[in-house]
Amino acid sequence: MTYREETFLFDPKFDAAGLVTAVVTNQAGALLMVAHMNAEAIAATQDSGEATFWSRSRMRLWRKGETSGNILRVVEMRVDCDQDALWLVVEPAGPACHTGRTSCFYRRIERDGALTFVE
Repeated sequence: MTYREETFLFDPKFDAAGLVTAVVTNQAGALLMVAHMNAEAIAATQDSGEATFWSRSRMRLWRKGETSGNILRVVEMRVDCDQDALWLVVEPAGPACHTGRTSCFYRRIERDGALTFVE
């Protein structure tokens, strides 16, 4: 085991781009979305209580709901065993997906490769 697995200190293990993966669920455990966070996004989330991510396409911080109003209020934030992934438990103020759906995971991949809408 390494110190990250047993320490009481939060010490994220960022990838080469300075990011960690953030998995977002609601309090019932439903998967809402997956995004990425850098140190600045983590700090902004901790300071504001609202989920803030790093947008790889826009190359800037992105507070979920900044334009739609569908913010994600963070209830709890956890880190995995080797501190390279985060789990945000949130209270959403609306749909989590930019398509207007509750979750970004609204399609199932069938064995033949077809997509089935499940929401």
